[in-house]
Amino acid sequence: MAVPTLSERERRAVLDAVLKAVETKSIVQTPDIAALRSAHEGAIVGAATPVDFEAEMNAMLRGLGVSHAGFFHESSPRTAGRVAIAATFTRAQTPDGERWVFQDVHPGGAAHAAGARPGDVLLSVRGKELVPPEATPFTLGERYEIVIRHPDGTTVAPTLAVPRPKDKRQPVVVPDQVVMATKLPDGIGLLRVSMFPGVLGMDVARDMTRAVDDMGCERLIVDLRGNTGGGIGCLRLMSLLCDDRRGVGYSLGRDALKTGRTKEQLPAFARIPASKWGVVPLFVKFARAGRSVAVFTEAIGARRHHSRVVVLVNEHSASAAEMVAAFASENRLATLVGTKTAGRVVAASALKVGHGYRVALPVASYFTWQGTNLESVGVSPSIEVRQDVTLLGRGRDAQLQQAASVVASL
Repeated sequence: MAVPTLSERERRAVLDAVLKAVETKSIVQTPDIAALRSAHEGAIVGAATPVDFEAEMNAMLRGLGVSHAGFFHESSPRTAGRVAIAATFTRAQTPDGERWVFQDVHPGGAAHAAGARPGDVLLSVRGKELVPPEATPFTLGERYEIVIRHPDGTTVAPTLAVPRPKDKRQPVVVPDQVVMATKLPDGIGLLRVSMFPGVLGMDVARDMTRAVDDMGCERLIVDLRGNTGGGIGCLRLMSLLCDDRRGVGYSLGRDALKTGRTKEQLPAFARIPASKWGVVPLFVKFARAGRSVAVFTEAIGARRHHSRVVVLVNEHSASAAEMVAAFASENRLATLVGTKTAGRVVAASALKVGHGYRVALPVASYFTWQGTNLESVGVSPSIEVRQDVTLLGRGRDAQLQQAASVVASL
């Protein structure tokens, strides 16, 4: 399905619907709708092509100063390049000048399938040199001829095929392998989680539990670097850090924020269902919650690694990954190693605004149990270690090495 070319009247109608959604559905505090219209209406209504129309609408939404806001057509949903290809980049000086260097490359994702590995330099995309700060242009459902330089100096030109999402409302691509477990020396288990797919996260919760129990290690490193977030499946990971039931955090929707509801007044979510049959009671319980809920750990019992855990995070760890990091830090259940997280922690919904277009807007704010709002703030590690891309290209992960050293001393 091709993206339609709208008339001026139709573009104006979509703009009106977007501004109404911002005003009535989002958690943006008192948005200045008149100012947004005055600054952007001319460019949006006068957009010559569907690409320009989308770009101008997204320029307006960036003015809201919040994460998780975007505008896209159902036939061609947009998402960040790192999410589309299941890999992250860092800017670095290379023999080719300043370039984007692959940092986190998740197995099962498009970048990994194309042969990219941490430390590889991205030289060009579709025959065009790509130099920072120009963003990586990867779009869902597209194929790209790219050129990569490996650390040994050799270059390859693979095709990077970006899959399409299964759900038009949630433009998310889930790698084939989300949970990976490896036994390291000295009785250390390494659990790497690239995202928390699914609203309730039953599959990822099961896989994380199985991986941890199968390793049975006395010490554990949880690698959340490059984790793009997702749903409440992250609760299982937090529950694997302690044996009791305790408060994790709470979200407040638009109405709850306006009325000043407290965490004690919210319905409690404290168990990820084991099967689809457990979803119905949850639907009944939370149907009227309006995204406002208090979250508690599941009290799933003791594990050998408790009190001997390190959590790895970086600037690409976002959303649900930040919830895990904040919980571990606040409760002193793990030592955080790496770099400060992204600070993108809100719940979002993609709302229909006409002619196949949707606008994604933040509809709930998340707070830690101690009341910290992580949006635009992020979580700082206990031990800051910046990644060295030169060493990374040689197969040495400085952050992981530090994490192993720290957890071995616990």
